[in-house]
Amino acid sequence: MSASQYANNNTFDSEIGLADTGYGQGQVLVNPMHVASIYSAFANEGNMIKPYIEYKGDAKPEYYIEGAFSKGAANTIKEDLIQVVENANGTAHSAKIDGLKLAGKTGTAELKNSKDEKGTEIGWFNCFIADENSSKQALLISMVDGVENKGGSHYLLPKAKAIFEKITK
Repeated sequence: MSASQYANNNTFDSEIGLADTGYGQGQVLVNPMHVASIYSAFANEGNMIKPYIEYKGDAKPEYYIEGAFSKGAANTIKEDLIQVVENANGTAHSAKIDGLKLAGKTGTAELKNSKDEKGTEIGWFNCFIADENSSKQALLISMVDGVENKGGSHYLLPKAKAIFEKITK
């Protein structure tokens, strides 16, 4: 798995560079497996689950980082992510499924060499089942590049919704 980073040289040259990381721009690089681990902490009281790629029928959670977030911080973020889907004004509301509580985050990144040029957009949507009493648990990390004319991250919402509808039937 490629390493994630927050800055090319592990330092910031300016306050603007530091601020850019706050919304996922600048020199931030995060691979999908790290994103999956991070999001797993919001559903697991702040403990990051060690991801795996191949299906395991009898999988038991292994922790990648225990206590990566406090239980309170993880719950606050989870509740906010639920509103992204559940609230009528949430950016992922069109992925809402009646009777299933989902938590998610949409985003769009732009890849370019300078802020004066037009870049390629990458849309993403990360979503998980936020009902701990559900017999089915799932986390979806989805990205697509070249979404400029497809609606950005919103291109992924109906696709994600269809996946969650299928796995929870």
